[in-house]
Amino acid sequence: MKKLTCSLILAGSLAFGIATTNAEASTHTVKTGESLWTISKSNNVSVSDLMKWNNLTSDALHPKQVLQVSGKKSDSTSATETTTKSSTPAMSVVDQAMKLTGIPYVFGGTTVNGFDCSGFIQYAFKKSGKDISRTTLSQFAQSKKVTSPQPGDLVFFQNTYRKGISHVGIYIGNNKFVHAGGKQSQVTSLDNSYWKSKFHSFKRL
Repeated sequence: MKKLTCSLILAGSLAFGIATTNAEASTHTVKTGESLWTISKSNNVSVSDLMKWNNLTSDALHPKQVLQVSGKKSDSTSATETTTKSSTPAMSVVDQAMKLTGIPYVFGGTTVNGFDCSGFIQYAFKKSGKDISRTTLSQFAQSKKVTSPQPGDLVFFQNTYRKGISHVGIYIGNNKFVHAGGKQSQVTSLDNSYWKSKFHSFKRL
């Protein structure tokens, strides 16, 4: 009887340990410099799911914030299908754009041999399943202004090489954007003094 009792206690302890491990594995504590996009990649989930599971209305995070990084299996299928249908272009465009970093800047470029800013945007969106217009001005006209940007939104700049709207990038969260600018496509902070002085607006397609 004692052996049976000990076995049951041991089994219960092991089960509790496994459950605790699983519970711990389903959360992530935010570290300084992390964004929803980097956390989504490290946990192999989408940004939209992270926002849904944690009831987030923006991409703003703070150090030591604890995020849920997995959902309930019972509703994962339908929820994932709904989320994918509604937000795949906006979320996956960040993934596509990040794959294009390091490609040389070429004025008028629209291929992986070289991009200009709007060519980079058009290519990334097309790869994520959405056809958009070609030029910076037409992309500006095609999109709607937002005050709380989400990863996948466009960020526009003015008075760079010409007066008015003249440059565009893709917001990736954590106050950063990816764009074809300078010598190559790259990630840049909106705190950068040059781009901060040229910032115009965030817009959504």
